[in-house]
Amino acid sequence: MPSGTTQDLTGQKIDGYRGIWFELNQKFPYGDKYSGGLGTYTAKHIPLAIYAPEVDKTFFVYGGTTDEDHRHLLCMIGYFDHEKGEVGKPIVVHDKIEVDDPHDNPSLSIDSEGFVWVFVSGRGRSRPGFIYKSTQAFDISSFELIQESEMTYPQPWYLQDQGFVYLFTKYTGVRELYYRTSSNGINWTEDMKLAGIREPGKERSGHYQVSNRTGSKVATFFNRHPDGNVDQRTDLYYLQTTDFGKTWTNVEGERMELPLEIVNNPARVVDFQQQGKNVYLKDLKFDQNGNPMCLYITSGGHEPGPDNDPREWWLSRWNGRKWIHSKITTSDHNYDMGSLILQGKTWYLIAPTTDGPQQFGTGGELDIWYSTNKGKKWKLKTPLTRQSRMNHSYVRAVVNGITPFQYFWADGNPEKMSISHIYYGDLEGNIWQLPYEMTGETMKPRKVFLK
Repeated sequence: MPSGTTQDLTGQKIDGYRGIWFELNQKFPYGDKYSGGLGTYTAKHIPLAIYAPEVDKTFFVYGGTTDEDHRHLLCMIGYFDHEKGEVGKPIVVHDKIEVDDPHDNPSLSIDSEGFVWVFVSGRGRSRPGFIYKSTQAFDISSFELIQESEMTYPQPWYLQDQGFVYLFTKYTGVRELYYRTSSNGINWTEDMKLAGIREPGKERSGHYQVSNRTGSKVATFFNRHPDGNVDQRTDLYYLQTTDFGKTWTNVEGERMELPLEIVNNPARVVDFQQQGKNVYLKDLKFDQNGNPMCLYITSGGHEPGPDNDPREWWLSRWNGRKWIHSKITTSDHNYDMGSLILQGKTWYLIAPTTDGPQQFGTGGELDIWYSTNKGKKWKLKTPLTRQSRMNHSYVRAVVNGITPFQYFWADGNPEKMSISHIYYGDLEGNIWQLPYEMTGETMKPRKVFLK
């Protein structure tokens, strides 16, 4: 159960950036299935941060809490003013009150008029999700509640002159993928099922996805859960739409009949089940030609610890003719989470790929990797953190991000409850810590050296 105030803090400012700490409480010999500072969790909440050039600000959402010894989930939004180098006090968009679980964290979108939208995740079929819209453009001081409905793992994508293509999960069949569209965020189509793949003779299904957009294209990579079992997540599939969700195709443009229900279908990219591999999705990006790529970890099973090594970071990308698969490096945990940032011909990965102080726990020490040959070979550019007190986890790239706020993440101790700070950084390896305590309305974050 969460601890902290029972007063509803929705709409209020918080005097600092305080990340939520969480443990799933599925214990194994090498620790919890996942735990620690999970303010920027999950990989399936997308996007969490967007740079708005109109006001030279980066807006970002995260799972916060009331104080360092509390587990009271607050769905937060903040901003970084690039001109001033300052952050303002964060705002509680939605107080989850009886919830301590960052599965209910928010995602973010900004429409063509500058209104800021926050999609607060629900969980299962009992905790609903919420859609909020800022009352003023590029201003997070107040929000209005637009809708409450069943939706988990929110992934909203705003397309210029068209509106929202919204990808999310509903707990039908266990976990199945859905989407809906809206020109204005107020009036939505009905929920349409994207995928619910069942093995022959089985009744249940399940999927996790990562998505993104480029131009008029919205794309998703997803795995599947045999008979709905998340601990056996495997395989890799890809779908895309270029007509605002009217039709969906595989990467070659072959139209797919929805929902996908058959295991071996033309949207499948890799058959990992045959290899006995679990698949943990991390990120989706597009190259300069608009071709998709997926970042993920493969491992031998769901339990933490060395028995399920090797845990390998992979990039699967479409080169216009075929899928190319390249290994980047290794990790010590399935839920080590990083992000890709593509800058012209140089591709970057920021991720916890070095063992942290809590070895075999979620996260670790962060590194910046880079590739100059379309992901074929990767080299370590710079260690980002070293000799940390706690693990760093869930590095999230900013949509259209610019220096110095190109990605952000949280730290925390996966072995026991701890304070969780939030950080941001650039591709040169400079990092700053957001203030945990704020006395004024704005404050300059402190540059830190974690090497």
